[in-house]
Amino acid sequence: MILAFRLVFFAYIWIILMPNAFAAADIKETPQWCFSSMQQTRKQETRRKKDDSTKVWPLKYKQLLQIEDHDFAMRPGFGGSPVPVAIDVQVESIDSISEVNMDFTMTFYLRHYWKDERLSFPSTTNKSMTFDHRLIKKIWVPDIFFVHSKRSFIHDTTMENIMLRVYPDGNVLFSLRVTVSAMCFMDFSRFPLDRQNCSLELESYAYNDEDLMLYWKHGNKSLNTEEHISLSQFFVEEFSASSGLAFYSSTGWYNRLFINFVLRRHIFFFVLQTYFPAMLMVMLSWVSFWIDRRAVPARVSLGITTVLTMSTITTSVSASMPQVSYVKAVDVYLWVSSTFVFLSVIEYAAVNYLTTVEEWKRFKRRGQISGMYNINTVQAMAFDGCYHDSDMDQTSFSLHSEEDSVRGKSTGSPSTDSSRIKRRQSLGGHVGRIILENNHVIDTYSRILFPIVYIIFNLFYWGIYV
Repeated sequence: MILAFRLVFFAYIWIILMPNAFAAADIKETPQWCFSSMQQTRKQETRRKKDDSTKVWPLKYKQLLQIEDHDFAMRPGFGGSPVPVAIDVQVESIDSISEVNMDFTMTFYLRHYWKDERLSFPSTTNKSMTFDHRLIKKIWVPDIFFVHSKRSFIHDTTMENIMLRVYPDGNVLFSLRVTVSAMCFMDFSRFPLDRQNCSLELESYAYNDEDLMLYWKHGNKSLNTEEHISLSQFFVEEFSASSGLAFYSSTGWYNRLFINFVLRRHIFFFVLQTYFPAMLMVMLSWVSFWIDRRAVPARVSLGITTVLTMSTITTSVSASMPQVSYVKAVDVYLWVSSTFVFLSVIEYAAVNYLTTVEEWKRFKRRGQISGMYNINTVQAMAFDGCYHDSDMDQTSFSLHSEEDSVRGKSTGSPSTDSSRIKRRQSLGGHVGRIILENNHVIDTYSRILFPIVYIIFNLFYWGIYV
C-alpha cells in the first residue's frame, strides 16, 4: 500500500514538472542561436567595409605620433645637452627701404630643423608625414624671434603659411613664410653716394645657449635669394650669413644668427633731380657777368631768381631725408652751389657800388659836376648807381653849346676854330668811352674765375665721394 502510494506521487510530479523543464531548456537555447547569427551579421558587415575603401576611417595623427603620451611643454632632451636647431632662409623679396624711418621690409621662408625622438613613429616605407598649422600648438617648436623688428606677420592666405614635416626617426622640418620690418642703422654722411649695410637678426627668446644651440644648416650657403630681387633706389650687392652670441645680464648668453646684405644706391635719379638742376642754376647765375652793368633790373632779378631756385632744391631734398645732425654729401654740393649763386649777386652789388664811386670821383676831380650836370642827373646817379645815356647826351650837348658860345665870344679866328674842334672831338670821345665802357674789371675776372673754381670743386667732390 505504501509502495503504491509512492509510485502515484512520483508519477504526478513527473507529469507536472517535465513540461516546465523542456520550456526552460528551449529558452536557454534561443539566445545562443541569436548570438551566433549576430556574429555572422557583423562579420559580413566587416567584409563589406573592407571591400568598400570609402568606409575605412583613417588613423588619427594623434594616435600615430603618440602626442598625448608626452609632455611637449619641455624641449627635447630636457636636462641634457642643448638641442641643436639648424636654420636656413630663402629670401623671396625686399619690399621697401625707408630712409626716413631707417628700416627695411623683407619677405622670406624661414625653415627650422631639429630632432625630437618623442615624435618618432614606425614606418615600413620610411616616408615622412606632412601637417599644417593645426599641429603646431600641440608639439614643441623653437621660439625664434627677430631682434630690432618693428612689425612682422605670418602670411595666412588662404591658410596660414606653415608646414610641419615629421620623419620616422624623429627629425622635424618646420617652415613658415614671414614678412618682417626691421631697423637698419643707416649712415647718411655720403648720401646719395652711399652704401648701407643692413642685417636681420634671429634669436631664441626663452632658451639660452645651455638649452638651445642655433646655427646655420649649411653655413653661408644656408641663405638663398631669388634672382629677380631688385629695388627702385638700390642695388643689392651681396647677401651673407653669419652668427654670434648675444649677452643679457639677467638671462645669459644666446645664439644669434645674422642675415646681412649690402645696398648701393642708384645715383642716376639724384643726378637728374638734384645735381643737374643745381649745376644749371649756378651756370645761369654766371650770365649776369655778361649783362650790361647799367641794366640793374635784369641783373638783380636774375640773381634773386637763381637764389630762390637753389633754396627750393635744397628744401625738397631735406624734406625726403631724416633729420640727422651731421652733414650729408648732397648738403655739401647744394650749399656750395648756393654759395656760388649768392656770390654772383654780391658781385653785381660790388660792381654797381664801385662804378658809382669811380664815376663820381672822376667827374668831381675834373670839376665838371656842378657845371655840366643838372640836379636831376646827379639824383639819378645817386639812386641807381650809374649814368644813363640820355643824361650823357644832354650833358655833352650842353657842354658843346657852352663851349661854342664861349669860344664864339672870345675869338673867331680859324686857328681858334680848329683847336676848338679838336677839343670837342676829344671830349666827345671821352664821353663816348664812358658810355660804351659797360664792363667793370670785376665782371671781367668773374667770367673766368667763377667757372674755374666751380669746376675744381666738382673734381674734388666727385673724386672724394664716388
